[in-house]
Amino acid sequence: MKNNIKPWIQAARLRTLPLSVSGIIVGSAYAYYQGHSDWRIVVLALLTTLGLQVLSNYANDYGDGVKGTDANRIGEKRLVAAGIISAEQMKRAVIITVLITFLMSLGLIYTAFGKENFIFSLIFILLGIGSIGAAIKYTVGKGAYGYSGFGDLFVFVFFGWVSVIGSNFLFTHFIDWKLFLPASAIGLLSVAVLNLNNMRDIENDKIAGKNTLVVKMGLNWAKKYQEACISIASIMFIVFCLMIKVTAIPVIIINIPLIMHMGKIKKSEKYEDFDPELKKVALSTFALSILFWLFLCIIPDF
Repeated sequence: MKNNIKPWIQAARLRTLPLSVSGIIVGSAYAYYQGHSDWRIVVLALLTTLGLQVLSNYANDYGDGVKGTDANRIGEKRLVAAGIISAEQMKRAVIITVLITFLMSLGLIYTAFGKENFIFSLIFILLGIGSIGAAIKYTVGKGAYGYSGFGDLFVFVFFGWVSVIGSNFLFTHFIDWKLFLPASAIGLLSVAVLNLNNMRDIENDKIAGKNTLVVKMGLNWAKKYQEACISIASIMFIVFCLMIKVTAIPVIIINIPLIMHMGKIKKSEKYEDFDPELKKVALSTFALSILFWLFLCIIPDF
């Protein structure tokens, strides 16, 4: 690897990291509300999730780079496509990140379940392997699901259901079915971020043969899809707050920038306009999780 660490930090795409931990924060906050807390689980869950996101970003850079997909992309440049990091170097980085992330996940599983809950441990080991596989398979290999329009489904499941419900289960050892509401909400907001990314890259993806959902349905329907994801997510989170009898103020606050975002998307005609909106939705989702944690755990009687 090159001596300069800066390209590797750039390839890790730090701006994507807050979104990746949003589900963990929501699931952990609700566990605290249920009477379960363990700072070790919180820290290890956050580190494992960050590891998976960096792995996904490295693998995405490698996969799109070797396929030539990122040759003319709009927005933040990819390091393999730009020739700053070689494909072989990035491949080694992916392998190293896999090993580190898997070890952290084993530590997390042992901390959460110990030696007594073998079945739970086995399920989460398989889930960890599946998460690592999903992170890599998004753009790497012939059967990369990101090239066939299934990226949205995988993001919804892993950023939403697995992240929120899985993190909560690490504390409680049971599934609270109400959690499917905020889990689906976080999943839909994460899909909205991916949808923005794909709207920005639609022309480049068409040329490269990357058949994302946006490529399949076109820009106009993608804008409606974006609005539906955000609107349904907001409704789900509000319903969940009402069900557990806590304030919906976090959702109301976050709806302000999200409503402004939807107005901007409706008017946007240039693909470059979608890039700054990525950060807005990602940070709004992260802010929602932080506010939810704050009102649920720090000032619950507000």
